[in-house]
Amino acid sequence: MPERKFQWKISQIRKQIDVLSNKCAPTVVLKNATYLNSYLRQWVKAHIWIVEDRIVYVGDNLPEYTNQTEMIDCTNKVVVPGYIEPHAHPFQLYNPHTLAKYVSQTGTTTFIGDNLFFLLQYEKKKALTFLDDMGKLPYHFYWWARFDLQTEVHGEDKIFSHDFLKTWLEHKSVVQGGELTSWPKLLDGDDWILYWLRETKRRGKRIEGHFPGASDNTLMKMKLFGVDSDHESMTGNDVINRLKMGYTAALRHSSIRPDLAVLLKEIQDEGLTTYDHLYYTTDGATPTFYENGMINRCIDIALECNVPSIDAYNMAAFNVAKYYQLEEQIGVIAPGRIATLNILDSIDKPDPSSVMAKGKWILKEGHRQEDKEVVEWAEYGIQSADIKWDLTIDDLQFSMPLGMKMRNAVIMEPYSITIDSSVNELSEIHDESFLALIDRNGKWRVNTVIKGFSKQVQGFASSYSTTGDIIIIGKNKTEMLAAFSRMKEIGGGIVLTENGNVTFEMPLQINGSASTERLEEVMVKQNQLNTLLKERGYGFDDPVYSLLFLSSTHLPYIRITPRGIFDVMKKTVLFPSIMR
Repeated sequence: MPERKFQWKISQIRKQIDVLSNKCAPTVVLKNATYLNSYLRQWVKAHIWIVEDRIVYVGDNLPEYTNQTEMIDCTNKVVVPGYIEPHAHPFQLYNPHTLAKYVSQTGTTTFIGDNLFFLLQYEKKKALTFLDDMGKLPYHFYWWARFDLQTEVHGEDKIFSHDFLKTWLEHKSVVQGGELTSWPKLLDGDDWILYWLRETKRRGKRIEGHFPGASDNTLMKMKLFGVDSDHESMTGNDVINRLKMGYTAALRHSSIRPDLAVLLKEIQDEGLTTYDHLYYTTDGATPTFYENGMINRCIDIALECNVPSIDAYNMAAFNVAKYYQLEEQIGVIAPGRIATLNILDSIDKPDPSSVMAKGKWILKEGHRQEDKEVVEWAEYGIQSADIKWDLTIDDLQFSMPLGMKMRNAVIMEPYSITIDSSVNELSEIHDESFLALIDRNGKWRVNTVIKGFSKQVQGFASSYSTTGDIIIIGKNKTEMLAAFSRMKEIGGGIVLTENGNVTFEMPLQINGSASTERLEEVMVKQNQLNTLLKERGYGFDDPVYSLLFLSSTHLPYIRITPRGIFDVMKKTVLFPSIMR
């Protein structure tokens, strides 16, 4: 088990013992609760005593001293552990704090998050300070340590210095290495990655894979390298194969792959009789997907699919905590655990009426509790994007013979450009548009054509991307320049222009990549963007994912990256980026 700082001081533990010895009063008592005992796999009737942020007693007795104790009658109520999202990408237009504030209202209070944003867009030391400070909020944040950037950038070796990776892996809130999107490099003999996999295991931490469509042979090899889990099962058979090989498997239900109901049906058809090594993930869905919550929705689907209720709830908390070796802290209603729990009106209604995290009420009897916590992003060197350069018509020269064709929202195929791309404006008869990726510091550019994004988008600019570099798309070069200019004025974000007007804008105050606004407000903006783009010919489910994955080399077949147009399968740069 990885080393952890003990949660409570000696004086706090002595006070907890005194409460248990009936020498003083607990802080909160949940009377007559029916709670999920995950070890017994039973629904049990009991009283639950809480001292500040710790459960100290679960049993048949009530305390003798109750002066200033908050007594909550849970007769006809159900208490379950707080829900856990085991695979979060917490900078999908929202940020970790605004995401947690919103989805905690429906019971998800623990997040195990990607550190890619920190690697690409954060000052290294301040990133680790941010992790420490996030741990002080009334939610549980744990993190990954990546070994790859899932894109091609200049100077990757400087990002992944030995000292930085070592420091990150040793951080108390980092619970795993991965997700391992660069496994092809590992198979090809990259011993640098293998070294860090071994270091991760030596520290007692997990390793998560990213193996969509991987063969049985590849999955077995990954097991030998030390990988523990995978969240990329696309069929029930994929899930069963991973379980056969000793993986823990995530059942995904995200905005780009809402697969949970199908996966559950298929694994049931395969004869699965135990759910002990499965858990849910929403895999960094975009904002509007979370309108009705996060992991609570997954439990709902599982119950509808006739998953036994205990398994449906264990996949939301206990299974995750057990896998990450956190069950001594969270994921369990038992003495000694942190008081993070949900109170439900009934077993078949996973949306809680009350939510407690770290002993604090987040939601109480249906009422949102006051939250005074504020994240001061400037303290971590994060502010609006300060773009000090101008885009000119000379930057929008398109002569490349190879373009990118969208098979769906995230898969890009190469295709031969046959239109005349030397003109200033493309026809709206076809679905080909100019596409440029430009360094956020203005040093380089990559220009090509994208097919399938739209027929009528005149000018579009986005500082939201995998790398934080600038995406420019459009039919009209004048409008593309205008969209960039407005995006620069607002300090980064997403802008749509046409006919000389700004049709849409979404400021992204966190380095041009994420918003500081409440998630509800970001949802409204995302809905507006989706509607406007679809009206102009975007034909897929999620344009936000399209923007994010234009540079992501963990997906086939061709990508536009800081190094140039990249062939994912051959691992080569086909056309290099050009210095400005």
